[in-house]
Amino acid sequence: MGLGLLSGGMRIARPEIRRGADGEVRSISFSVPGEPVGKGRHRFTRTGHPYTPGKTESYESLVRLAYGGSGIIFPKGVPVRVKITACFGIPKSAAKKRRAMMIAGDIAPTKKPDFDNIQKIICDALNGVAYHDDSQIVKADIKKVYSTMPHVEVNVAAWAKEENDGEEIQ
Repeated sequence: MGLGLLSGGMRIARPEIRRGADGEVRSISFSVPGEPVGKGRHRFTRTGHPYTPGKTESYESLVRLAYGGSGIIFPKGVPVRVKITACFGIPKSAAKKRRAMMIAGDIAPTKKPDFDNIQKIICDALNGVAYHDDSQIVKADIKKVYSTMPHVEVNVAAWAKEENDGEEIQ
């Protein structure tokens, strides 16, 4: 069930919300359609005033739209974990063998945007929407892969000690 169509025929699906036995929201997963976009650097007018590039603002709006305005926001003080999978489209010029290797994950995208700029644009867009401030993020995982349909998968969850990969926090 989709929320609607965007220009170009892209569809935004409703976010998947997982709740614990107590009814509390544990995680929210959603997908941002289209090729992944990185956070652009602030630009300055001739008079020295900073502004955010239009492409960055548009993509942040798309991320918020994909989140769905569910009204679910992790409370202040709750540590949050973010997982991002940036799925890049396969170039049309790729040979069949190379294409198969890209789909299988044998070849990873080593092209722009950088993973840190993808993470930055997603986390900044969710500020005040999924959590009060991105200072609540205590763990973030991001990976870049190829896909037949470009998009970005995002999962925002309350961080739990069990998810700490066995590392001791001091």
